Amino acid sequence: MTRPRLTIRARLTLLYTGVFAACGAVVVVITYWLVARLPEYASPTFGNGNPLDFYVMCREAIRSTDEALRTKCERAFEEGVLAGAQGQRAATLDYLLQYSLLALVAATVLAAIAGWIVAGRVLRPVHQITAAARTASEHNLSARLALTGPRDELRVLADTFDAMLGRLATAFEGQQRFIADASHELRTPLTVMRTAVDVVLANNAPTTDELRRMGSDVRVAVDHAESLVGALLTLARNQHGLAALEEVDLATVAQDALDAVDPGDRRVAGVLAPALTRGDPVLLERLVANLVDNAVRHNVAGGRVSLRTSTESGSAVVEVANTGQVIPAGAVAGLFEPFRRLNGRTAGDGFGLGLSIVASIAAAHGARVAAETLTAGGLKVTVTMPAAQRG
Repeated sequence: MTRPRLTIRARLTLLYTGVFAACGAVVVVITYWLVARLPEYASPTFGNGNPLDFYVMCREAIRSTDEALRTKCERAFEEGVLAGAQGQRAATLDYLLQYSLLALVAATVLAAIAGWIVAGRVLRPVHQITAAARTASEHNLSARLALTGPRDELRVLADTFDAMLGRLATAFEGQQRFIADASHELRTPLTVMRTAVDVVLANNAPTTDELRRMGSDVRVAVDHAESLVGALLTLARNQHGLAALEEVDLATVAQDALDAVDPGDRRVAGVLAPALTRGDPVLLERLVANLVDNAVRHNVAGGRVSLRTSTESGSAVVEVANTGQVIPAGAVAGLFEPFRRLNGRTAGDGFGLGLSIVASIAAAHGARVAAETLTAGGLKVTVTMPAAQRG
């Protein structure tokens, strides 16, 4: 049989009550000790004797010349004074102890009641957070605490919880949008393949040219789908962090990207200084290749692409800039979101995953990505990574 667990409110109440009772007990002990140390001032008593007899005896002693009688009277008087002082002292201490204990018990009960009420009021924001956490789900993240009052620890906790719900809502919305966009993008090559196959199947006697044309269309659609799946797998891989880190020179990676790209009528120039960092070589090659491919793809006829690597202030930097259309400053941040294209680009212009993959790879390496629009048109993207010292 498990023991019932006390709630935080009950434990706080017991804590308040225990502290108050302990402090009250200390006050009672100190008060009793101080009173017990007071000097003895009291009226005389006469033990079990009759006060009238003592009076008559003392009067006769004063009139008498008998020295023994006088001594006996003085001794009796001193004993009466001492007995009276001791009796009054004992009675005072007894009453003080009784009344102090009664007052302490009553005050402790009141402290327990007050502690229970105060603990309930203090823990009210915690109950609100608990209720909001219970109602929160993937489909309902709109609830907010919006706690008011002084900015104490509970207020900071409530604001942090609201911020967490906001981030979760944004993440879930982005995830749902990503799934919808990915489904749409994958549906496009599948539709192309189905259409090509249906056209051939609708012909009872397709010619060789028709079959070859169908095969060519299906191959292009398969390549398109394969590229998209590869990009999605890269994004998924980056969510799990890096398995191993190796020393990589971004200048070498950039040179490989320049050798592999088909610039067409674009002019590509590179200024490649050593830029050593540590990371996943495959992912870093994909990062630079995506930047170069994006700069070539989204350019103007006869445009320019510049690629620069360097080591600056303990950081390895790779920078890619291109000419192109003028991009509104407010649209720059959205370019790093999956499937985001300017001016509603079609699938033939890419998937809209190039810069989002760049951002995810950079985040996995602890790097910073900054993008800025150019006045004449085009975009400059700068990736800054921690530099590695050559051993």
